[in-house]
Amino acid sequence: MPDFLKKFFPVVYRKSQEGVGLDSNYCKYDNQGLQLFTSSLYLAGLTATFFASFTTRTYGRRPTMMIAGFFFIVGVILNAAAQDLAMLIIGRISLGVGVGFANQAVPLFLSEIAPTRIRGGLNILFQLNVTLGILFANLVNYGTSKIKGGWGWRLSLGLAGIPAGLLTLGALFVVETPNSLIERGHLEKGKAVLRRIRGTDKIEPEYLELVEASRIAKAVKHPFRNLLMRRNRPQLIIAVALQIFQQFTGINAIMFYAPVLFDTVGFGSDAALYSAVITGAVNVVSTLVSIYSVDKVGRRILLLEAGVQMFISQVVIAIILGIKVKDHSESLSHGFAIFVVVLVCTYVAAFAWSWGPLGWLIPSETFPLETRSAGQSVTVCVNLLFTFVIAQAFLSMLCHLKYGIFLFFSGWVLIMSLFVVFLVPETKNIPIEEMTDRVWKQHWLWKRFMDYSVDEENGTNGHPATKNGHANGFDPSSQL
Repeated sequence: MPDFLKKFFPVVYRKSQEGVGLDSNYCKYDNQGLQLFTSSLYLAGLTATFFASFTTRTYGRRPTMMIAGFFFIVGVILNAAAQDLAMLIIGRISLGVGVGFANQAVPLFLSEIAPTRIRGGLNILFQLNVTLGILFANLVNYGTSKIKGGWGWRLSLGLAGIPAGLLTLGALFVVETPNSLIERGHLEKGKAVLRRIRGTDKIEPEYLELVEASRIAKAVKHPFRNLLMRRNRPQLIIAVALQIFQQFTGINAIMFYAPVLFDTVGFGSDAALYSAVITGAVNVVSTLVSIYSVDKVGRRILLLEAGVQMFISQVVIAIILGIKVKDHSESLSHGFAIFVVVLVCTYVAAFAWSWGPLGWLIPSETFPLETRSAGQSVTVCVNLLFTFVIAQAFLSMLCHLKYGIFLFFSGWVLIMSLFVVFLVPETKNIPIEEMTDRVWKQHWLWKRFMDYSVDEENGTNGHPATKNGHANGFDPSSQL
């Protein structure tokens, strides 16, 4: 919003509104301060993730969500009342800490309370609410940008207090997960909660599986070190790769800066916000598609189909902008402008039913209990690190690469699709406790990592640690 830019980023305001010092249309918003405002949230979230891993494991999923809510509320107050850039960024950092704690606890919470048959769909509700948040944020920005008097941005930032309050209040009423209760020694409470959330008394087999998984998890004294063991490497490699690839689809660049992007290619500021609302709505609807289809068609099919759709959309956008939008002229006709919005929506739709939700779902359901909290922590950390990198770099990249930025991201989409073809196994309808036998031991490459285990005590590091004549943690009968 012009009033926001004028108060906190006057250099950007003069370039975008008055054209002062503007070398290219693609460079209107190229400013390190503005990028730092956006990206500081993700740097804070990255740091908070390490603390969130400890609270999730030691105190449970529910208290971690309450901590997230507290930091969200503090951040909202600081942002809405900001008097200078420093206060604005401190508020943004507080929001980032909230993101770190929430992203650590919520996917774990959902995976652990969900019955296997709907685990994928239920977990994607997390992503659906993220997309709803983006849509509401765009609608709020569109509405508050119409307010005269220069205070619309304060209302926009202040209204983030509503979801922050709902998260905090909701965390007070939900139950702790059976996995977490059993992991922390509250066996009877865990059994009671499992009975309650499954709606039946016939929970003994699942309960005993959780108790056994917890016993194994407690034997692990250093979960982060355990995460680096040979047998845990497939899950770790896939989780890290999915987070990096998720950001290099370019989605966050487009969703953060949609109004900026549309304004850059020749839309007016109102039209830019309106277009951002459209892409936000497409994001929500497409995530619903994922909820319906993820446990039916599977994870791999969604990722591969979306790869083709995103690649084609980005290449065509690059061609149109390369021909029509020059450094000092915007010859994008009304028809081409609508076509660009349609292509961006096609791209956003593909991401929203694939890489968006599945980037969180697959790691949360593949790590075994003894490394799940540490694995989720690494997943969130890598995601936030690369979100920070893209957020900090995008406006400068847009200035220097111009339309080529879409070719840059489309190249990554091609690479990540090949990664899925060869290295990401299907995990639909497979209980978390059976992943090793039914997924990793059946994969052409990852099965090689399942034959060995690291004995933390004797430090054999990648070689068979024998116990009672058998490799420790390895069942010879699995080779029959």
